[in-house]
Amino acid sequence: SVKFSVNISILIVAVVIFLLVLHHNFLGLSDFLKRELSDSNPLGLQPVDFIPAVPQRLADERNDKEISVVIAASDERLGGAIAAMNSIYRNTKSNVVFHIVTLNDTVDHLRLWLSKTALKNLRYRILDFDPRVLEGKVQVEPQKTDTLKPLTFARFYLPSLVPHAEKAIYVDDDIIVQDDILELYNTPLKPGHAAAFSDDCDSTTNKVAVRGAGNQYNYIGFLDYKKETIRKLAMKANTCSFDPGVFVANLTEWKLQNITKQLEKWMALNVEEELYSRTLAGSITTPPLLIVFYKQHSSIDPMWNVRHLGSSAGKRYSPQFVKAAKLLHWNGHFKPWGRTASYAEVWEKWYVPDPTGKFNLIRRHSEAYEAK
Repeated sequence: SVKFSVNISILIVAVVIFLLVLHHNFLGLSDFLKRELSDSNPLGLQPVDFIPAVPQRLADERNDKEISVVIAASDERLGGAIAAMNSIYRNTKSNVVFHIVTLNDTVDHLRLWLSKTALKNLRYRILDFDPRVLEGKVQVEPQKTDTLKPLTFARFYLPSLVPHAEKAIYVDDDIIVQDDILELYNTPLKPGHAAAFSDDCDSTTNKVAVRGAGNQYNYIGFLDYKKETIRKLAMKANTCSFDPGVFVANLTEWKLQNITKQLEKWMALNVEEELYSRTLAGSITTPPLLIVFYKQHSSIDPMWNVRHLGSSAGKRYSPQFVKAAKLLHWNGHFKPWGRTASYAEVWEKWYVPDPTGKFNLIRRHSEAYEAK
C-alpha cells in the first residue's frame, strides 16, 4: 500500500509538472502572438500564426467578393451599355459593381435610366471622363472631329477608374453576357501578365466566321511596318492580334509595369510619326495595346468574346453556336440596337427601355443610317 501511495504521489507530481510546463508554453506562445500582432509590419502582412481567423475570412471573401466591371457609356450608345449591364447582373449571384465611365452631358440621362427602371438595384459608380487627358496623344483631323470618341480610351486608365480593385473586367457597350461573369473574372493570368485578351486568329469566332480574312487579324493590319520605330520593335508582322473590347486586367501588375504610361507613350509617338496602319481606318485604340502587350498577355476563353456579330460574318453563326456563347460581341458596323445586325433579337431580350424616350429616337436614326 505504501508503494501504491508513492506511485500515486509521483503521478500527481508528474501531472502538475506537465501542466506547469504546458501553461508556461502557452503563455509564451500567446505572448509571441501578441508581439507578432503589435509589431508594425512594413508590408502590412498578417501573421500566419493566427490561423483560426483564416477560414472565416476566406469564406466571407468567397461570398462577398466584389467584382469590378468597367464599361464606357456614351449618350448615343447608352442603350447598349444598359443592355450589357442588365445581362451581366441577371446572370450572376456575385457582388458585381459597375464602374460606368461617361462624359458630363450623359450623367443625368444615365442616372434616370438606372433609377426609374428594373435596374434600380444595380450597384454602380458613375465616373466622369475628362477628354483633356488625351491632349497631345491623339491626332484629330479638323474635318473629322466627330470621329474621335474619347471614351474608347477609358480602358487605358483602369487603375485610376477602379483604384482599390486588384482585378477588373473591361467590356465594350455592344456586348451581351449569357453566363456567369464570375467565370470570366476567374480567368487565370500568368505571372507578370497585366491582362488577358481573346486572340483573333485562333479564336472560336474566327474559325466559324472569318476564314481567310487576311491581315486584318494580324499585327500588320494595325501597325505601319514601313516605319523604322515599328521595325525596331522586332514584332513579327504576322503575329495574331487580339480584341481589346473584352479583357480581364490584373491591376496590381498594371500599376507595377506602368501600363498606362506605356500606352500614352505610343499614343504620343503616333501623333508625331503616324505609326498606325491606314488599312483599319478609325482603329486608334487597338495599336498601342498590341505594342504594349506583345507576347505579354494571357488568354481568355474564346467563348467569352464571340465577336463580329456587327459585320456580315455574324450571319454565318448557327443559332446553336450563338446560344452556347458566354459573351456575344457586336463589333463592326451594325449595332444590335439598329436591328439590322445578326441576332439582334438576343440583344433585345436584355434591353431595358429608356424612360425618357430619347434613345428610341437614336435607334430610329441608327436604323435609317444602316439601311443606306
